[in-house]
Amino acid sequence: MAVDAAGPAGGQTFTYAVPPELAELSPGEAVLVEYGRRRALGVVLELSAVAPERATKPILARVRSDGPLLTRLQVQLARHIADHYLAPPALVVRQMLAPGALERVERVTTAGEAGPVSEWRVRAPVTRERLERWVRLSGTTEGPAGGGGAGGGAARLGPRQRALLAELEQAGEPLPGARLAGRHGAGVITRLARRGLIELETVRVERRPLAGRPEPARGTRPLARELTAAQRQALARIEQPLRARRHETILLEGVTASGKSAVYAAAIAAALAQGRGALVLVPEIALAVPLLERLQYDLGPDVALLHSGLSDGERADEARRLRAGEVSVVLGTRLAVLAPLADPGVIIVDEEHDAAYKSDRTPRYQARDLAVVLGRLAGAPVVLGSATPDVVTLGRAQMGEVNHLRLPRVAGSPASVHVVDLRAELSAGVRGMLSRALADALGALDTAAGEQAILLINRRGSASVVICRDCGYVQICPECQRPLVFHAAALALRCHHCGAGAPVARRCPACESVRIRYLGGGTQRVEREVELRFPTLRVGRLDRDVVERRGAAQRVVDAFAGGELDVLVGTSLVAKGLDVPQVTLVGVVSADIALTLPDERAEERTYQLLAQAVGRAGRGYRPGTAIIQTYLPHHPAIRAVSHGEAAEFYAAALATRRALSSPPFGSIIKLTVARDEREAAERDASEMTRRLRDHVAEAGTRVEVLGPVPAYVARRAGRWRFHVVLRGDRPREVLGGDPGPPWSVDVDPESLL
Repeated sequence: MAVDAAGPAGGQTFTYAVPPELAELSPGEAVLVEYGRRRALGVVLELSAVAPERATKPILARVRSDGPLLTRLQVQLARHIADHYLAPPALVVRQMLAPGALERVERVTTAGEAGPVSEWRVRAPVTRERLERWVRLSGTTEGPAGGGGAGGGAARLGPRQRALLAELEQAGEPLPGARLAGRHGAGVITRLARRGLIELETVRVERRPLAGRPEPARGTRPLARELTAAQRQALARIEQPLRARRHETILLEGVTASGKSAVYAAAIAAALAQGRGALVLVPEIALAVPLLERLQYDLGPDVALLHSGLSDGERADEARRLRAGEVSVVLGTRLAVLAPLADPGVIIVDEEHDAAYKSDRTPRYQARDLAVVLGRLAGAPVVLGSATPDVVTLGRAQMGEVNHLRLPRVAGSPASVHVVDLRAELSAGVRGMLSRALADALGALDTAAGEQAILLINRRGSASVVICRDCGYVQICPECQRPLVFHAAALALRCHHCGAGAPVARRCPACESVRIRYLGGGTQRVEREVELRFPTLRVGRLDRDVVERRGAAQRVVDAFAGGELDVLVGTSLVAKGLDVPQVTLVGVVSADIALTLPDERAEERTYQLLAQAVGRAGRGYRPGTAIIQTYLPHHPAIRAVSHGEAAEFYAAALATRRALSSPPFGSIIKLTVARDEREAAERDASEMTRRLRDHVAEAGTRVEVLGPVPAYVARRAGRWRFHVVLRGDRPREVLGGDPGPPWSVDVDPESLL
């Protein structure tokens, strides 16, 4: 049982005895239990017929709600998350519920056959109701004071009053007051209501995330006839386990514009035809709406939308619709994998390689991997779609754990890729963010014909790396051969793998140049430069600053897709899922910043991001061009994109992972300690490292303990942070369990920074 209590209680499960009167209790239900000297709410995760060895406290009472708080699949998934990711069970349960679902428990007395019945109940989450005023014709021809109405006294009505009445009469049904007030004026509604010509009614309206957005035509496309032979073959492979209610993980690798979305829609249609549901995950909120509209256009079903950008009320209403069975298709970001979907027939993870599927807060789950677990529990196929698959997924495919399907391109043609050596640009006197080739391409953009451009800055994190502007050399750790990171506080370089330190070189160790640069720059600087150099171009920006403003990212995407912007400047967001056929130019302003981060996945992420960005160009009938600016033109990740050497790049990445016992050939656990004092944090980290190494020596396991090293951001929220990393076959056995505060645990982290 998960006990909803702060502190150690929420970090573990507890065993309670089930009294005879609660014999019909089932997993997922809420109960009242005694915890310490107080009562607490618990959620049943498992029932056992085997009595515990020691006496346990009994459950005090069942807490009623509209059905179990968690569905059968949610209970099983919660247990997996708590066990695999060493996450507090109570916190996992809270993540699966609508906000505020456990905040209000009260005792309710109702009338029963044998007299009053008293029981505990979970009240619905407290969210402000959304109320709207609706207007209808009253059917009266004259006002109460004899004033003219729609009949004989119409001459006494003003033109706006007559127009409002005419609109209501033509509609033949009540209309939202806000819409009428916007067209005719709120005062007009008030005066007509006073004269008795219209009636007003206040109704509760269910909050919908896309309320007010025009709905696409629903279910208007014959899916099966539109699929290509390769798409039909992929669909048939997905339908086999779907019909048999059997789990299977399928990697659908398709270059950009290969029509993966069409296969998704057809697979969802097949699941709905069998009376089952579907779950579709996307990495970013901005990608959810375009894919949702595509599914509605293809299929016609109502779709629940779940992501962290929704208000508490919207999330509560979407969860209620799912529990009531009003909707059977869920689309959303990583949060949606926890949704109360009763019987998913197919689970789709779009852009499965994306790092956004990994939660950066407890519970730190990987939504893609959870989707596979959910498919196994539900007996459903899981489709992992990507043009640039994750190295872990490809490794699992090689080991036979994942079935690998490929789709060829069906729209447009591959963009021609040109690499610009920024060292040569610097020698030629170019000081801005745009190279000569990229500036010329922007100047030649035929906006009159609708041509558009995307400018990407490959920036991740806030710290800089040190690079030689003449030869491109980056200072590396002599032991780990990984880039060193500049720490401004210490004015020194540090290895975030082994902890070794080094001073910043005054001259480049490779070419003796004194032109050492700290890489920087950002989207706002590029936006300003484009606006100054090309004042006729309409420029928009899409980055984290924009995404944080509610609805802003979607407005930018809609404006770009609708041709209201000529150039879209952004971070990795602009490289994900944008299907705009008018884009003929993609410029990667800086390909090196993330490439030189001291993380073993830096090269993989850079390759995936660049390949995805290049794929945004040339999706229509016009040819596309991609320009990649870099100080490292011969880097394997750059060559993999520019020369089509993806197979060689993936093979080298898998060989490195096998040598390091990294996923999928092993597992990694990152432990982080946070203390107010730096010395205390380093002391705790050193003690943990010593203790874990002793465990490894005693057990004789193949697990390496690395550290302690300062965190990439060494101080956050006033607390100093150090990392200890376990890597190998079974590091969880060495760790034993969650060490608890002040430690945090990240199983198979997305990054070691």
